[in-house]
Amino acid sequence: MRLYQNLKQFRKDKISKRLFSFFKTVQPAMSSTEKDAIEAGTVWWDADLFSGKPDWKHFQSFPKPQLTAEEKAFINNEVQQVCAMVDEWKATTIDYDLDSATWDYIKKNLFLGMIIPKEYGGLGFSAFAHAEVITQLSTRSSALAVTVMVPNSLGPAELLIHYGTQTQKEYYLPRLADGREIPAFALTSPWAGSDAAAIPDSGIICKGEWQGEEVLGIKVTWDKRYITLAPICTLLGLAFRLYDPDGLLGDKKDMGITCALIPHDHPGVEIGRRHFPLNTVFMNGPTRGHDVFIPMDFVIGGVEMVGKGWRMLMECLAAGRSISLPSANVGISQLALRTVSAYARVRQQFNLSIGRFEGVEEILSRMAAQTYTGNAVRVMTAGAVDLGEKPSILSGIAKYHVTEMGRKVVNDGMDIIGGKGICLGPSNFLGRGYQQLPVGITVEGANILTRNLIIFGQGAIRCHPYILKEMQSAKETDKELALKHFDVNIWGHITHTFKNMGRSLLSSLIGSWWTSVPIQVDPATRHYYRYINRLSSLFAFMVDMSIAIYGGDLKKHEKISARLGDILSHLYLATATLKYHENQGRPTEDLPIIHKAVQEQLYLAQEALFRIYANLPNRLIGGILRIMGFMWGRVFTKPSDKLDRQIVEKLLQPSATRDRLTANCFIPKAEKEPIALLEKALVIAIQCEPLDARIRQDNKNGIFKNDARANVRDIADIAFEYGRINEEEYQLLQERNRLRDAVIKVDDFPFDLTKPTAFMQFHS
Repeated sequence: MRLYQNLKQFRKDKISKRLFSFFKTVQPAMSSTEKDAIEAGTVWWDADLFSGKPDWKHFQSFPKPQLTAEEKAFINNEVQQVCAMVDEWKATTIDYDLDSATWDYIKKNLFLGMIIPKEYGGLGFSAFAHAEVITQLSTRSSALAVTVMVPNSLGPAELLIHYGTQTQKEYYLPRLADGREIPAFALTSPWAGSDAAAIPDSGIICKGEWQGEEVLGIKVTWDKRYITLAPICTLLGLAFRLYDPDGLLGDKKDMGITCALIPHDHPGVEIGRRHFPLNTVFMNGPTRGHDVFIPMDFVIGGVEMVGKGWRMLMECLAAGRSISLPSANVGISQLALRTVSAYARVRQQFNLSIGRFEGVEEILSRMAAQTYTGNAVRVMTAGAVDLGEKPSILSGIAKYHVTEMGRKVVNDGMDIIGGKGICLGPSNFLGRGYQQLPVGITVEGANILTRNLIIFGQGAIRCHPYILKEMQSAKETDKELALKHFDVNIWGHITHTFKNMGRSLLSSLIGSWWTSVPIQVDPATRHYYRYINRLSSLFAFMVDMSIAIYGGDLKKHEKISARLGDILSHLYLATATLKYHENQGRPTEDLPIIHKAVQEQLYLAQEALFRIYANLPNRLIGGILRIMGFMWGRVFTKPSDKLDRQIVEKLLQPSATRDRLTANCFIPKAEKEPIALLEKALVIAIQCEPLDARIRQDNKNGIFKNDARANVRDIADIAFEYGRINEEEYQLLQERNRLRDAVIKVDDFPFDLTKPTAFMQFHS
């Protein structure tokens, strides 16, 4: 025992001390805002994936997110009703807004107060219910979804709930819940953009007059843009950097970022005109103010929360970003999949539904897999919020990957429907979604920023079991205590690295069959858990090797850090897909989609590793690491073509699988609606296929020889005349033709559509 203690002391004094000195020299500098961003929120399943040895018991313990009876009733009634009220074509071409009846309905039924607790007049819904509502609204109208989701996401209500004073909560939350107050939150500056921590908008603590008395307050100057609901807001949330040059609150001069609530009609507040975000028509615009005096009571949380705004924003963003944009993009993905798959069965070319062409089949199956994965990620991440997590890294993964998958799904859908998709009009069911896709890609942290800087940049420090502890040791003022903590953590880190290296080497040599997996999972998917074990250990080992190679400069090598983030992301997407399958009751008919979705994520994670190996500064080290991870070459391949046919068979007809994949779609009742028309046309198209086959065979046999009407449009008429089909069959074909023609119809307009209109009255 004494020998062991002596060895530990020798290790600390002779080895750890030198390592500690070196660590402090290579540790990257970190600003206070970077520190707040890293420490904000919580880590959850992402920490398990980062560990190299996922805890599958922990994974299985996550409950299935479920709606309460009240939440179900709201979705089945109020959400259905508001969707039915919206005419997207009218909103985007005539009103450029939701109509007054829809606005009144939204306010009256507390859509703006879903996250506000019941004691303050809100609905008090779960994060999962919030996500379900936004997903369904997004299948109907982007303007509707954004109008509802912004007040329930990062904004005044959420900040007040978590950080507001009791007086602020009691006054504002009931008014926000019922729509007496319309909130906007102004964060983005023209000069800072995605670097929100560098906002130039500033406030100076000073004394001024308020309601006839001299009070302590702030003189604020700001210039913001891209602020959703700003043109119609009554309550403006504002983020700015606060300074105290006269020491009215203490010795600190730069107080840091602070958040305040300012009524829109407060003296000096300027609400600008509106932006026009790609014909989405949700209200969005700039706001400005110069030397606007506000009392200290306007600060969210009062004096105690002065300077804590960045931490507040980061923690709320972690929750809000988990819900809003993933839900909106899953909605548009589900809409695209349901409509395009129906169109692909109804639309025929060369006497065959285009959905039967292998090229179209490949795209439809890809759309299905990405829609399934996106929805799985949405549900799992919202479920984490309901468990009390503020998943800062997972919210970044969800935001980036689900919006990118949404973009791919809609792009694929446009490829299939072709000319139908590119001509806007009331019957175009996908054009507006395609047009508005970049909105989700650019907001709440542009996707390039999210992938290259946030996911791994935060994840490497927060999720790694030792890095943050080592960094905290370096900040410890007591040198002896700092060395003691560093000694424990650095040797724990070294042990962790060698364990992952050993697991990686063993899996590389003999495969991952030996790794532990949960017993109570679908046997058809059990092998995927082993593959995830292998990739997790490879990822964890590669993280430590990258840190060893690049040191503090790793964050500057964005391509490497982005690929490391990709691996973590693909592991999360794969596990979310598996979890969703389990929560759905393991339907056997969905297995082809599960296989395609998970295999795709495993393949992409592997390819990200190979890209890292190939681009390390020392090619020899890269080659050695590649051999250690993949001794016999690549393991994972892209999903096989066989899966495509199995998936698409369930999409081209009404089926339980199709309904599960698109469960959040709003399906209108009136036939004039393009989606309702497609649903009806799909059913009749299937009923008519045996008749079409008989008529084609008759034509092939020469029964209609030399009859010029033997074409796609008229052949049913001559088949009836020749007695090859009866009256009932003929009427069915006629109804099919009517619906088919309506489905493939493209809208046209008068020539004066191109005359100068209000579009010319833009402001640069």
